[in-house]
Amino acid sequence: MALLDSRDLDPNSETQSRNRLLLGVLAALVVTSLVLFGYSILRKRHQQRVLAAQEKPEVDPSEALGPPKVQILVDEPMIKGEQRLLGGTVKNISNENLTNLTVNLELVRRKDGGTEKVSAPVDPRELSSQQEGRYSIQIHASDYLTVKLAGLQSGTNPAIAFVAGAGQKRPPEKLEPKTIIVNRPNSAKGGGFLNTPDNPGRVP
Repeated sequence: MALLDSRDLDPNSETQSRNRLLLGVLAALVVTSLVLFGYSILRKRHQQRVLAAQEKPEVDPSEALGPPKVQILVDEPMIKGEQRLLGGTVKNISNENLTNLTVNLELVRRKDGGTEKVSAPVDPRELSSQQEGRYSIQIHASDYLTVKLAGLQSGTNPAIAFVAGAGQKRPPEKLEPKTIIVNRPNSAKGGGFLNTPDNPGRVP
């Protein structure tokens, strides 16, 4: 007498096993398709970026401004009590007229080391070719550590190419002479020196 397999006794179990196998195969196919699809998208994007970089190469911002149009000379700060006068000379070295020029400066604060930008207009407002102008601004010496040239702009152009250089040096400080009047003590003899063996004095 032949023994019966459990699957012969329950035909539904074989169907369920086949269904689970089919579901597993389908799931594997779906996951594989998603992976391949994502990879193809990433590869396509990479190719587009490479083509875009070849068609439009990156340009240095300084080169985009073109040849220098202005020469800026930065003078050493002038001391006026607690104030510092920052300024210098601006010369138009181009063949065109430049109007409403403004020199941008970057200041470093003492209290937190942060930066602060200020602007100094150029006088006169219009510079013809080879003409010079001046710029200046006052700041509190106790508020800032250093200053540097940050840029140049005009009323119609937010960024103008320039070359920078050192300007005038700060003149040496003049020390005002002070007159000290010393009252000599009256002597019984009608005169005498301030320092005598009988009346010595300390030299401060």
